[in-house]
Amino acid sequence: MSYGHLSEKKTLSEEDIEKEYGRTWIWTSLDSNTRLIISFLVGKRTIEDCEKFIKDLAGRIDNKPLFVSDELPHYKAAILEEYHTLKEFEKTGKRGRPKKLAKEIDPEIDYAIVHKTRTNGKIVKVETKIVFGTEESVAKKLERSVSKTINTAYIERSNGTLRLYDSNLQRKTLKFAKEKKLLESKVGIIIAYYNFVKVHCTLSRNEDKSFTARTPAVAAGLTEKPWTIKYLLEMPFRCINN
Repeated sequence: MSYGHLSEKKTLSEEDIEKEYGRTWIWTSLDSNTRLIISFLVGKRTIEDCEKFIKDLAGRIDNKPLFVSDELPHYKAAILEEYHTLKEFEKTGKRGRPKKLAKEIDPEIDYAIVHKTRTNGKIVKVETKIVFGTEESVAKKLERSVSKTINTAYIERSNGTLRLYDSNLQRKTLKFAKEKKLLESKVGIIIAYYNFVKVHCTLSRNEDKSFTARTPAVAAGLTEKPWTIKYLLEMPFRCINN
């Protein structure tokens, strides 16, 4: 997603757009069971911002879930950076500098990636790979998940929701966001609306086929009932005065 202002008609390459106007990447994380968007970061598609994003995510959860993403290599490095122990090598008694401490992933961390093969723009094959963890440990965590398989379907669906509510995020559009700060504010409001106000149809269906209005925040136990837009927009004021 790019932000900037095109003042004249001209054809630019991807590299020219990024160099002249900048390019912004929105990192998001979602709990598949409750559909709650846990955290987001508006930044660059760099390892530094990926590490900031994973660090923020880790601070918002109290467990070690199964992490699933696309095959962007930054995720592996960022997860290792956040969830690691240092391994010290035994001294060999030989001359020379001792080996540096090595980072080892927390044995309780499970991380898998999804690889999609496309032909003429269409997905023709989907493959998965376990990066951290074992098939057994991943299977146990999938048993507690509504998805039951390694996939990125839920986060992709939420990305579609974000694009629906903000034209700046739509594909192949000239409606670029011109200020990063404004983009961050809009995305924050949209995610808050998605989490607390918008009733989720699947979450609202009961086993007896009755309907109880639930939002991701209700499903996650953060609120007892869906908020109104008025209540959401007044929330900062409520917090200040309480």
